[in-house]
Amino acid sequence: MAINKRQIGATSLAVTELGFGAATLGNLYQPMSDESARAAIDKALELGLNQFDTAPFYGFGLSERRVGDALRAHAASDYVLSTKVGRLLQPCGKAEDKYGFCSPMPFEPGYDYSYDGIMRSFEHSIQRLGLPKIDILYMHDIGRVTHGDDHDRLFRIAMEGGYKAMDELRSQGLVSAIGLGVNEYEVCEQAMDHGDFDCFLLAGRYTLLEQQALDTFLPRCVERNTSIVLGGPYNSGILATGVKRAGVVPHYNYQPASAEIINRVERIESLCNEFEVPLTAAALQFPLAHPAVASVIPGLSAPRRVETSVADMQCNIPVAFWAALKDAGLLHPSAPIPQSPQG
Repeated sequence: MAINKRQIGATSLAVTELGFGAATLGNLYQPMSDESARAAIDKALELGLNQFDTAPFYGFGLSERRVGDALRAHAASDYVLSTKVGRLLQPCGKAEDKYGFCSPMPFEPGYDYSYDGIMRSFEHSIQRLGLPKIDILYMHDIGRVTHGDDHDRLFRIAMEGGYKAMDELRSQGLVSAIGLGVNEYEVCEQAMDHGDFDCFLLAGRYTLLEQQALDTFLPRCVERNTSIVLGGPYNSGILATGVKRAGVVPHYNYQPASAEIINRVERIESLCNEFEVPLTAAALQFPLAHPAVASVIPGLSAPRRVETSVADMQCNIPVAFWAALKDAGLLHPSAPIPQSPQG
């Protein structure tokens, strides 16, 4: 069965409902070979995925290089490519494992949301990728949770300088869409007061575990025809592993999960078992019921992971399962639920 496509905002871009998150190709948490990275992307293309997301930060250029190497043999019309701006890579003398990446690339990332910084980042990415186009450009990791007390200063620079650069790249046809790639929906809502964004790559903030974005942010996206690409659909692990595997420490938001989160996932897992629904399938399919969500992009690192994710997307989940989650108070009362099988 084919994977459905959805349009990004008012652009001409159509992305598959399942995309390929390529942070893993930057040797996230563990090394992988160039051959394994290419095999994962080849399998994704073979199974009909067309959306690939990377960033300079992912392995300090390694992910972009691997994505470019794998896509270069394909026609530009075969894929929709996104990368990010907001960090510049500076030579640092030697490669070190840091920020979760076991990368051989000897660079240190530094934030730069200025007009010149965004333009340089875009040009550097084009060269690392070695591809004729970047379709979607995201401003990476702006936000109060990331930058703390420095957020107000950096956000002002980003909106006055960085956004201007991104808007120019879009108006010149060098990219087709612009947005933010962040872990917090509040900064997306804040940015909507300062510019015209086609989409937001929002990691982990509209999932089986979190639906606060329904209160104000997602309705505003629908009103503005701004699409959401949902990254981190497993909330950094717990919705992939569950909480019942022996010897596995469930992780939520990049750290061991609290007792409250573990209890909530345990209740979700119990209903999954009752309805014979894989937890991973529920995690991938739930966000797509909202009209603002165009796609979900889990991190994919191997052909087998691609195959199982496609199978999860095409799993027939009964509507009664979603209704049971709502009846148990495990979903926001106004959360849209899938009404028909995927695929």
